[in-house]
Amino acid sequence: MESKLTSELAEKFAAIALGHVTQQYPHKLDHVLNGPEDAREPKALHPIFYGSFDWHSCVHGYWMLLTLRRLYPDAPFAKEVEALSDRMLTEEKVASELAYLDREYSGGFERPYGWAWLLALHGEAARHEDRDWGANLEPLAREFAERFKLFLPKQGYPIRTGTHYNTAFALVLAHGWAETHDADLLGLIRERAGFYYGMDRDCQAWEPGGDEFLSSAMIEALAMRTVLGKADFAEWFAAFLPRLDIGEPASLFTPARPSDRSDGKIAHLDGFNLARAWCWRRIADALPEDLRAQAGQVADRHLAASLAHVEGDYMGEHWLASFAVLALTA
Repeated sequence: MESKLTSELAEKFAAIALGHVTQQYPHKLDHVLNGPEDAREPKALHPIFYGSFDWHSCVHGYWMLLTLRRLYPDAPFAKEVEALSDRMLTEEKVASELAYLDREYSGGFERPYGWAWLLALHGEAARHEDRDWGANLEPLAREFAERFKLFLPKQGYPIRTGTHYNTAFALVLAHGWAETHDADLLGLIRERAGFYYGMDRDCQAWEPGGDEFLSSAMIEALAMRTVLGKADFAEWFAAFLPRLDIGEPASLFTPARPSDRSDGKIAHLDGFNLARAWCWRRIADALPEDLRAQAGQVADRHLAASLAHVEGDYMGEHWLASFAVLALTA
């Protein structure tokens, strides 16, 4: 079992995403119809992000492709990624995606998961200085950044469920973008993370839920590691999960077991394993030495449980490789 991203895995993951980011159907829309004229096909509504079963999965499919192109610029797939991105990530198409957000009742569109992934996509695109992808996507990223700035101050409570609504996951990805692109948003994220999670103690980690792809406990820990220095995080984490040294809560050490990977919700559990591996790896540098070694072992167990299942059924195939890349590059 691979524990790091290899050229072979990169080739495999790129082939998967190149096969679905422009596959329009099947498709699950996040779309409010204000009248019969709004009953349109995905490609008409979203000229870039119409593939990969849903808008947000298409966004992070492109994020993964650009990430792999940066990491393996001489790989055979890199030219395909470049040609696709040159064709799709254009100023004109971004303007159409932006116009969609001006529709009435679009305020909750893809909040907050899609917002955060779009910021991550723009952040990655901006690293490819030989192309205009970053400049073209920037207006869309700025719009979602402004939505975060308006929404987070009035979100009185964090959403802890391990699905798309999870607050901590969005804060982690948005923080990564804001570090480079928006100091005001960065400050807000740090303040809200402390407000939401700073006083959490003795987490019971009753997880996973049957359709979750995030560990609510570990993604919260990663959010706090993202905004805190090592010493402050270590102090917070010791109070948040005070019995890890005796293997409790046991749920945090145990990979999930999907019973039916053709069921779109149950297939989330493979993502749960990959996301939890990502979290364990990302926080490990701030853990005590004995727990740091254990974190690596736990992450590897979770990877082993689900890495082989990123392809095989479209319900997982349209998104899981992105989470594998998060875990393998952590």
